[in-house]
Amino acid sequence: MAHRIVFGVMMACAALAAQAQDTTPPQNAQVQRQEIAKGDPPRWHHEDTSVAGETKILRKEIAAALAEAKVACRKGPASERSACLKDAQATYQHDMSRLPQIVASNDRQ
Repeated sequence: MAHRIVFGVMMACAALAAQAQDTTPPQNAQVQRQEIAKGDPPRWHHEDTSVAGETKILRKEIAAALAEAKVACRKGPASERSACLKDAQATYQHDMSRLPQIVASNDRQ
């Protein structure tokens, strides 16, 4: 029974995220606009394929996904917000704990 409830909450959070038009936090959107105005930084044209470089990128991507999920949760119904935020945090923790395996699997590809 609890599995069905958790699954239902996860589906509701996913549906809310899909309906949200813009889940980018305002402070991130402002930084993005500033970066776009400056043009492509040189580092974009020189890929850092080291383990440290890939780890840094994945950490930023996982943190950005958490920030977007939190915004989507806050736009949803208040009754589901707590469960949605807990699910988002759990996903973040799971992804961060798997970071070494993800980097290792990327090296093999």
